[in-house]
Amino acid sequence: MSTRILHLSDLHFGARRALQDATFGVALAGLIERLDPALVIASGDLTHRGSASQYDAAAEFLGSLERPLLVVPGNHDMPYTLPARLTSPWAAFERHFGTTEPVHASAELQVVGLNSARPLRHQGGLITAAQLSRAQEALARGAPGACRVAVCHHQLLGAPWRSRKRPLAHRASVLAGLLAAGAELVVSGHIHQASASEGREFQVERSSVVVTTAPGLGRPRPRRRGEACGLLAYRIEEGTIAVETHLWQPGGFELTASRLFPRGTGPLPEPEQPRLDRTAAG
Repeated sequence: MSTRILHLSDLHFGARRALQDATFGVALAGLIERLDPALVIASGDLTHRGSASQYDAAAEFLGSLERPLLVVPGNHDMPYTLPARLTSPWAAFERHFGTTEPVHASAELQVVGLNSARPLRHQGGLITAAQLSRAQEALARGAPGACRVAVCHHQLLGAPWRSRKRPLAHRASVLAGLLAAGAELVVSGHIHQASASEGREFQVERSSVVVTTAPGLGRPRPRRRGEACGLLAYRIEEGTIAVETHLWQPGGFELTASRLFPRGTGPLPEPEQPRLDRTAAG
């Protein structure tokens, strides 16, 4: 078994300086052709203010990637005006992408999306017990051996650099619930900073799950115009999950980091050591 996922987040279509480089689309198409992902995940903030024209642009962009998509909304993807923000916050999203909590199922992957954005929370994210229960049921339906993945917008890990954005509310309970359903990979965005860790690196319990946050692909946050722009790629093998960071530089994407994690509670296999040719050495 070997399969790949491409993970985009925080596109912010409609914002100034969002995806404006003329070579960006060509470079991304080239990266997709080379990696050949079985699925593209977009983990929210597709738009900047949730307007119809911004959704049209985001949907056109994601459709141009010509790969299966799993898309969840972020806090920027609902209307910024009343009463629409309260009465129909996800109407435009659902018009383009069908549901705010999609499921992708194949022999290799069982991926569930959770909508962590809330109309009454400007930045903070929340996943309810009912949502978690539905996600657990969907994960449990996965094929034997399929990698079970959960997607939301709000991060579970702390930011590696400066950020006042709080992580997902009650994240420990959410993560425990996903683990109980067999989740092996939990991915998010929101803070425009890349991070990846394995559960046993930050929990005393013997939990084995890879938790990641994608860098922003669209406009940098205000007063953070020097922050990284890029995406994550996952390579899932029978016994390992590799997390690769591809950062945008003028003219193309560069692989800047790669971490390898085990699937399951066992250790990562030791790399083979090169054998010394004693004849040549003597």
